[in-house]
Amino acid sequence: MHLLIIGAAGMIGRKLAERVAVTGRIGDRAVDTLTLADVVEPEAAQDFAGTRHAVTADLTEPGTAERLIGARPDIVVHLAAIVSGEAEADFDKGYRINLDGTRALFDAIRLTDGYAPRVVYASSLAVFGAPFPDVIADDFHLTPLTSYGTQKVMGELLLDDYSRRGFMDGVGIRFPTICIRPGRPNKAASGFFSGILREPLNGQEAVLPVDEDVRHWHASPRSAVGFIEHAATMDTAALGSRRNVTMPGVSATVGDQIKALRQVAGDATAALIRREPDPTIARIVGGWPRDFDTARARDLGFRAETSFREIIEVYVEDELDGKLPSG
Repeated sequence: MHLLIIGAAGMIGRKLAERVAVTGRIGDRAVDTLTLADVVEPEAAQDFAGTRHAVTADLTEPGTAERLIGARPDIVVHLAAIVSGEAEADFDKGYRINLDGTRALFDAIRLTDGYAPRVVYASSLAVFGAPFPDVIADDFHLTPLTSYGTQKVMGELLLDDYSRRGFMDGVGIRFPTICIRPGRPNKAASGFFSGILREPLNGQEAVLPVDEDVRHWHASPRSAVGFIEHAATMDTAALGSRRNVTMPGVSATVGDQIKALRQVAGDATAALIRREPDPTIARIVGGWPRDFDTARARDLGFRAETSFREIIEVYVEDELDGKLPSG
């Protein structure tokens, strides 16, 4: 089976590729060919036992999508995007990458005769817009309040329609905010949710730009990989015409995050968080959803953490070799 991961140099793409390299599988399906694509050449999964291809590819460039699809991969995982803050700051770039690139990929699949792969599309909670009920169900209307969210809604609708027409067998997964993200901060408006935990757990000071009562929906990188693996191999008959699903997660305030950090790593670690309000970030995050009823996703077999302490413990185990900061 041939697996193509587009956006493989990003955090989730790298982790998925490394998982496939270790297990030789995605979900319950054996992988013998793994193609990793991104705008920079991916470096992950060097030890994959099967055939590995790493390619530099920009979906917005003519012919790129056709080149990637020419090998007719059985499963296509589409993670390539620019994140929320950058898409809001650069309108043209956001639409070019998040919408035009997605349309180019889907059309390359559509125009390949006798070919209808499983396509896993990475969407976002940004497809929803305020005002919200206390708990948001899967059938809540899609009225995004950012350009990024609008681009993701368009991608979801394309996925639904192309799947309905039989061009692909699509599953759209609306990721929670993935926390704690390892590595360097990115340009996502949500980046501080990871930063206020990651930096202190690495013995560094972190900046908190919003109030502690800000509440949001979270899951770990480990869960993110699990979502993709399940979406790649699940029976899609249960989805019907509603191909996009909000993933399980943990609803927590920033205060809850800090409390969990203190419980896991102690007061000295939590004290490394510095309050520095940023009205722009606060405005963007203030329009985001806070809590979800994800019974549909759970019924379909998707799983995530059940407490924020568990999310921190996953980071310590996966990224810090189980070792907490001293002091």
